[in-house]
Amino acid sequence: MITLDSPVASVFGKAHKKRKLVTEGLGIVTVGDLLHHFPRRYVSTTEVSDVAEPVEGQEVSVVGRIVGSEIKSFADRRTHRPSFRVEVRIRTGGPDFSLSFFTPYQSQAEKDLARMQPGRHGLFVGTVKRFRNTWQIASPHSLIFDEPGEAGAAGSLQGLLPVYRLTAKLYTWDLVKVVHQALDLVGEVPDPLPAWLREERGLLDATTALHWIHAPADYSQVAAAQKRFRYDEALVTQLVLARRRARLRRERARARAGDRGGLLAAFDARLPFELTTGQREIGEVLERELAEPHPMNRLLQGEVGSGKTLVALRAMLRVVDSDAQAALLAPTEVLAQQHHRSVTAMLGDLAGGGMLGGAADATSVALLTGSMTKAQRREELLRIASGEAGIVVGTHALLQEHVQFADLGLVVVDEQHRFGVEQRSALTDKAGTPPHVLVMTATPIPRTVAMTVFGDLETSVLSELPAGRAPIQTTVVPLADQPHWIERVWQRVREEVTAGHQVYVVCPRIAGDEPEQGEVDQVDVDEDDNPVPARAALTAVEELLPALEAGALAGLRLAVLHGRMPPEEKERTMRAFAGGEVDVLVATTVIEVGVDVANATAMVLMDADRFGVSQLHQLRGRVGRGGLPGLCLLVTRAEEGSPARERLDAVASTTDGFELSRVDLEQRREGDVLGRSQSGFASSLRSLRVLRDEKTILAARDDAVALLVDDPDLARAPGLAPLVASMEDSRQSDFMEKA
Repeated sequence: MITLDSPVASVFGKAHKKRKLVTEGLGIVTVGDLLHHFPRRYVSTTEVSDVAEPVEGQEVSVVGRIVGSEIKSFADRRTHRPSFRVEVRIRTGGPDFSLSFFTPYQSQAEKDLARMQPGRHGLFVGTVKRFRNTWQIASPHSLIFDEPGEAGAAGSLQGLLPVYRLTAKLYTWDLVKVVHQALDLVGEVPDPLPAWLREERGLLDATTALHWIHAPADYSQVAAAQKRFRYDEALVTQLVLARRRARLRRERARARAGDRGGLLAAFDARLPFELTTGQREIGEVLERELAEPHPMNRLLQGEVGSGKTLVALRAMLRVVDSDAQAALLAPTEVLAQQHHRSVTAMLGDLAGGGMLGGAADATSVALLTGSMTKAQRREELLRIASGEAGIVVGTHALLQEHVQFADLGLVVVDEQHRFGVEQRSALTDKAGTPPHVLVMTATPIPRTVAMTVFGDLETSVLSELPAGRAPIQTTVVPLADQPHWIERVWQRVREEVTAGHQVYVVCPRIAGDEPEQGEVDQVDVDEDDNPVPARAALTAVEELLPALEAGALAGLRLAVLHGRMPPEEKERTMRAFAGGEVDVLVATTVIEVGVDVANATAMVLMDADRFGVSQLHQLRGRVGRGGLPGLCLLVTRAEEGSPARERLDAVASTTDGFELSRVDLEQRREGDVLGRSQSGFASSLRSLRVLRDEKTILAARDDAVALLVDDPDLARAPGLAPLVASMEDSRQSDFMEKA
């Protein structure tokens, strides 16, 4: 008897030559794996493909209507024996293509001709070539859609042909055949959802859903099957997260009520301004949660300049007032140093704990980065381990084994998306009992995305517009269409400098092909989720700087900034730029966060298509900060209509961070929702998209909570229990545990 747990060989047959391609190339081991390898898309078997202008050498898969076919004989040049070719011409929604099918046997040629009669439709796969002013599909493979009632490989594909993710030498019709074989042999499939829940949510049973996803008669069947499988994924994920939240609520943490010191009160009394309504309200929430005996897990999001750092500092002071320590983890040395300076400046003499002139309630602020000398590190490590330093600011250096805290009560992670799961976990593991956690991001995240990605994190939003922010005009500079526009870019830079302002020029590389530490290029994908090849040569700061000094920006005061420079040199360069001694700063993304120069009014982003939406939005937030209008020029060689150009056009069309975050998620899809880019394994989300399926996720969340309240062991839904246990035992769950 064939079941979902049977080896996939049981539906292939032992001698099937395609089986190895499926098992090794696609990682399909069981029949269940095969049936849950869902089609990426569908093509109509009765309509031709709408083909754009072909590109020679490109691999194509097109549906076409046969408009001509004939057999021609010729002498094989090697054997001198008679050979045959069936010449076929197909019509698409674009150009016609010619194809040739070769065989040494006349009987095979006649069979091919009988299959490829004019008027029939088929799927044709091969490489585009141009020969004698005619487009050809070379080395073609084909699947001809049979007439109704005829037997054959495509006999049941009269409406839609599923197109699957494939591997080399494997074609979609290979999978169509074996999937249909599996559906016939398996028969009724066990359904993990109880009937009452399916009825309540209007969902198909599992057997019908599998048949309709793989062999649909029309798109309404596809939609109904997809609805079922998306709900399945949403429910299992939400059950895992709901159980995780329940465990967290039972987990013990030390309450940090702030009742052993007066540091926060002293700080608030010295503030030269009133807290905004949002800062005050979120501060009260944090104080309540810090005083609870279970760990706080909260995401604080808000635009650049909205005051997140002040909110986080007040939470850290509350913890210091509880005789504990707080650690602030930053992704780069530039940002860590900026945080250390700003925290120390905001505290004033309250940061002088143990020092002459320090206030009575003062603490000490330590800084730990990778580039510090051995002596500097030793001194800071002692202050951290002894508890003398109440607030510790650092980079990845904080994660090393020899860094010990006296009593770590709060971990604040800035720009959390720049850290991997294991890195964040390495810091929280340094606490004797689970610490409270506050993660911050300047990239607004849609609520459902935050809920799905971060699981148990509660979300707070600083929604007030930053004070003193001027409008920023963002323009795409499309060098693929208008290469001479780069000259105007440098003219605009000169105009800004002539007007007494300063300019950033941001590049994706330091030198050659060396990126900034922690930076990863945006990878665009086509409609089949295949990566779009990136250009090899990208602009580098150390190559652009001398070119500008000798050419377009000759005579201006230019300086370079990137993460590979010595810390003293970086600090000196930033002070010079902030002090107006530098007109144009040619930098990498180290200026993305924490760099605040009021007189900087313009930014030129070279190869802007190499950055994601959120990062582009973050970078342009560096200009227009001093009440002067800002200008951001997105320089790109991306072609019009490409995903990269769509992304840049979206950034140019709005400064609404929440709207842009949705664009970002739609483009990136959810390959890394459960941590592929951060922890090195594929996402468990096969069908679900957290923006498109927002309502499904919300419904599944409600259902998960209701199921667990009445039935924590899922006894009433025995089919769900093993799926939930499987995810909880997987690395995906390990990601969620540590996220």
